[in-house]
Amino acid sequence: MSRSVGAAALLLTTALAMPAIANDDVLKQSKDPNQWALQTGDYANHRFSTLDQINTSNVGDLKVAWSFSTGVLRGHEGTPLVIGSTMYLHSPFPNVVYALNLDDENKIIWKYSPKQDPSVIGVMCCDTVNRGLAYAEGKIFLYQADTTVVALDAKTGQEAWKVVNGDPKKGETGVAAPVVIKDKVIVGISGAEFGIQGSITAYDLKTGKRAWRGYSVGPDDQILFDPQKTTSLGKPVGKDSSLKTWTGDQWKIGGGSVWGWFSYDPELDLFYYGTANPSTWNPAQRAGPDGKQIDQKWTMSIIARNPDTGVAAWAYQMTPFDEWDYDGINEMILVDQEVAGKTHKALVHFDRNGFGYTLDRTNGELLVAKPYDPDLNWSSGVEMDKSKPNYGRPTVVASKSTFLNGADVNTKNICPAALGFKDQQPAAYSPETRLFYVPINNVCMDYEPFKVSYTPGQPYVGATLSMFPPEGKTNTGHVIAWDAGKGEIVYSHDERFSVWSGVLATAGGIFCHGTLDGYLKCRDQKDGKELFKHRNPSGIIGNVFTYSHKGKQYIGVFSGVGGWAGIGLAAGLDKPTDGLGAVGNYAGLKEFTALGGTLSVYSLP
Repeated sequence: MSRSVGAAALLLTTALAMPAIANDDVLKQSKDPNQWALQTGDYANHRFSTLDQINTSNVGDLKVAWSFSTGVLRGHEGTPLVIGSTMYLHSPFPNVVYALNLDDENKIIWKYSPKQDPSVIGVMCCDTVNRGLAYAEGKIFLYQADTTVVALDAKTGQEAWKVVNGDPKKGETGVAAPVVIKDKVIVGISGAEFGIQGSITAYDLKTGKRAWRGYSVGPDDQILFDPQKTTSLGKPVGKDSSLKTWTGDQWKIGGGSVWGWFSYDPELDLFYYGTANPSTWNPAQRAGPDGKQIDQKWTMSIIARNPDTGVAAWAYQMTPFDEWDYDGINEMILVDQEVAGKTHKALVHFDRNGFGYTLDRTNGELLVAKPYDPDLNWSSGVEMDKSKPNYGRPTVVASKSTFLNGADVNTKNICPAALGFKDQQPAAYSPETRLFYVPINNVCMDYEPFKVSYTPGQPYVGATLSMFPPEGKTNTGHVIAWDAGKGEIVYSHDERFSVWSGVLATAGGIFCHGTLDGYLKCRDQKDGKELFKHRNPSGIIGNVFTYSHKGKQYIGVFSGVGGWAGIGLAAGLDKPTDGLGAVGNYAGLKEFTALGGTLSVYSLP
């Protein structure tokens, strides 16, 4: 008897000492296909639903079942969450949150209206967007524009705790969705265009107390890199892996913000994300003391970290010494992927720089790096030979180098443009076809760097851009299907404007996306054939989602044009080079859509 009690006590002590592999509630909620419990669908960022009531044979019959206005006329990114019979919606600044009762004609259960200083709008790059809420253990988590992280009681909307993550007076803002991993709420920070030191921070889920913070650039104790245990392309990064790639104290205003999506592998206990551009956009001001290029690690990188400690397991820099603002913040999609006859625990990433990457997520080994749009011209390819000193690095085409051409020189026709062949709008993965469905910006640019001085809270950009379609084309968007094992486009379909909407794939054999001119479209996964489209009140930059209620499947999406692509409409800008170069390229949008802020939910009759 005493032996049994002792054994039980030992097991209990061991269980208490061992951290949970993942947040059990998040895993449970996200595995229920009737709900949409994570912005990314699941921890692996698949954005795939096993619901199949709406399928290739009947999707053409979809009708609007109901709609809801958020009351805000700016860009609407992200999705609502559906937990049980409650839907939780967010808005752009001022970041209003609604809870709706799906059992009672979508009646508003509660509304949370945060009080924020409107001056934060002036330091928000590329519109006042917010990419959504997180849910765990009876709480809704909101990351406000002013960097306040708020935990709300999911039933009442009452504040459980809140904490300030950054300082808007320095240009730090919050636009990305938080993620809950184990007992941590994890958030990044925006503001590389204002010369911040980018970071990622974990807060205790129950109390809001800060657990750890890992910077993107700086000394080892700030970036949480272990010189011997943290690796890059199979080798230890070594001491001061970031500091030795910056001149003097430039790293303190070096950028590398974190404003994209997070994915998590519970078995490896690693989470993955990307870092943004170095500051400034003028590469000449970031050159070494000898006037040569230096990498500026760890901007433009994929980083894998331990969620308990924040310590990095590995990192891979996609665009060293960035000269084009190719932020690496796009989502990391976790799949088991066959490459050259061997199956890997893989990570698939469609980078702003135009390359589709497949890496082994256990160690960061580079497996595939191929253009996912044929118009890419700034690089001739990524070196894949491990024996070469430039292994893993893109080879830059000299005529497209804004550094080699020099400051105050307008480098012409660089593809992709700074907003990338894909920005933060997430792709989807179907385990049934083993293909990735990717929204594309088919946009090129002219880029002219100029000298800029750093002042806290003031733009620290240092470049003038203009954007336009690739030569010989009039459309600026596609949707593609991608084979990540081969690094090949399976098929592609043109869209008039960039596809700035996140994609949903389902077991019904369809994938759905929005368009900047306001259409929700659903296509056949096998060939991309358009099966359904419906015009929404405003352009769509939200991400398509699905859920089931009382046995009926619904598909929903926010409309509300804005974001970087729609900043001209959202902020009333007219000069072609405004909006960091986007306004001129998307000037034609005003002929097709206007501002809005509506959730549209579709179902079969």
